[in-house]
Amino acid sequence: MKIFKYTLLLMLCALGLNTYAQQNTYCNPINIDYGYCPIPNFTEWGKHRTSADPAIVNYKGDYYLFSTNQSGYWWSSDMLNWNFVSRPFLTQEAVEQTANKWDDLCAPAAWTMGDTLVVFGSTYSRIFPIWISTDPKNNKWEKAVEHFDIGGWDPAFFTDDDGKLYMYNGSSNVYPLYGIELDRKTFQPIGTRKELLLTDGDKIGWHRFGEHMDNTFLKPFMEGAWMTKHDGKYYLQWGGPGTEFSHYADGYAVSDSPLGFFEHASLPLSMKAGGFIRGAGHGATFQDRWNNYWHTSTMVINVKNNFERRIGIWPAGFDSEGNMYCNTTFGDYPHYIPTGEADHLKSQFTGWMLLNYNKPVLVSSTLGTHYANNIVDENIKTYWSAKTADKGEWLISDLGEVSTVYAVQLNYADQDVEFLGKTSGKFHQYKVYSSLDGKKWDVLIDKSNNKTDVPHDYVQLEKPVKARYLKLENIHMPTGKFAISGFRAFGFGAGEKPSAVEQFMVLRTETDKRSAWLKWKPVENAYAYNIYIGIEPDKLYSSVMVHNVNEYYYAGMDRTKPYYFAIEAINENGTSTWTRGEAK
Repeated sequence: MKIFKYTLLLMLCALGLNTYAQQNTYCNPINIDYGYCPIPNFTEWGKHRTSADPAIVNYKGDYYLFSTNQSGYWWSSDMLNWNFVSRPFLTQEAVEQTANKWDDLCAPAAWTMGDTLVVFGSTYSRIFPIWISTDPKNNKWEKAVEHFDIGGWDPAFFTDDDGKLYMYNGSSNVYPLYGIELDRKTFQPIGTRKELLLTDGDKIGWHRFGEHMDNTFLKPFMEGAWMTKHDGKYYLQWGGPGTEFSHYADGYAVSDSPLGFFEHASLPLSMKAGGFIRGAGHGATFQDRWNNYWHTSTMVINVKNNFERRIGIWPAGFDSEGNMYCNTTFGDYPHYIPTGEADHLKSQFTGWMLLNYNKPVLVSSTLGTHYANNIVDENIKTYWSAKTADKGEWLISDLGEVSTVYAVQLNYADQDVEFLGKTSGKFHQYKVYSSLDGKKWDVLIDKSNNKTDVPHDYVQLEKPVKARYLKLENIHMPTGKFAISGFRAFGFGAGEKPSAVEQFMVLRTETDKRSAWLKWKPVENAYAYNIYIGIEPDKLYSSVMVHNVNEYYYAGMDRTKPYYFAIEAINENGTSTWTRGEAK
């Protein structure tokens, strides 16, 4: 059974464009007005946007998103359109007493207790209040506790079915995650903190620090606790082994009790090690209004600073045997947002393929070495920059053939931006044109009157269009140069899907059973491959997308267990059937 392979029967092309029935979609990273890094010595390589460590809570049918250093929070009724609420949570006393005046909400905890939404930011300094609200949409908050003496870094709070309240916290490559029961009314500790969990890199490969999971110079970090209860089991989630790396992921461990003993799962819960933007660690699990599970987590840029990051949202859930999963396959491609109960073991991926990977690009001007081909190289770390932010700077993306375009994602990069911290009243304005021949252009998207900040703007077209060329024209930038890390067109090409991969080999080392070398015969008309990973043949819950290569080193295995793999080829027209492999 092909878990996570999209199963939607895309009859649209066969039936013709007039039969297209629109269902709302989204595309990671989520398009919110990320604040700029507020810390001066974190911006010495260039000022930039950033946020991370998200916590999303379903409160009275709306979704509330809190994340690091945003001087406020967002709410949404549909997980598509997010409304920012400006709110300083750091008190004047805290500003006066702390050396770090920028951690307004660093790695925040958010949870519900009865009819109340509760928020607390990371601190051990006893100067950060616990805030409560019954009307957060209208920014009405009060302090439940002025000084939460016990404190906690990367905290998470969990209310059990019996009403008992627990706090989990920890952010270290030396010390474990901790848990403690709190008095529900006073928030005072009951007893002392209990050591709950450490990484186990000697046994489970993905726990190891480093881009290649090799523990080159540091021990792995464990941070960002979160607790979910399902069918009587307690799932303690954590982020690691380092926020700088492509394999930044959330793991989980399971117990019969809220304070342990917890046993590690062999697979990460959320891992997104490939594609346009990587990383899926330090996050939170929540349910929508139809009780579908979702997982939100931190995504990695880390060019201008190690903590230059974004936020993603993924379908998640539990299988019939109680295994927790999170679907990051095609995780930065368009996905449907359900409007009712959904089976997240079946992907919400639309099936719309990337149409312009490594295709020709023309631009109006180029600043230094920020070349045009960076627009289409599927790497958010690289970007093209025009010489100015002037109205009329442009780029033209050649899709290579007349294709059917369903959606466009426009990712701005930060080049010579001016801001520190959260700003308001800033906006982007642009137009996108389409053409069949590169001579006659039609307006496809008109945001010339837009007044919102859209750093990762994603536009699902009302109707798909036929086009070979897409032109993006700048009208207004909020700050900096007109710079683009990815101008991505999604839909269907006019050709054939790729053939299945042949000669797929999984070579597991004898000396270190945590590692394997995957190798395969290249597929001539494929630009990328999805590799699926699991510890049962029909539960391949992890995946990674690789571009323009025919090998992959995976060092993330549990050395005590067999592993199962599958690979599919990807091009502008779709995906191939799976080819399977095994590492005993």
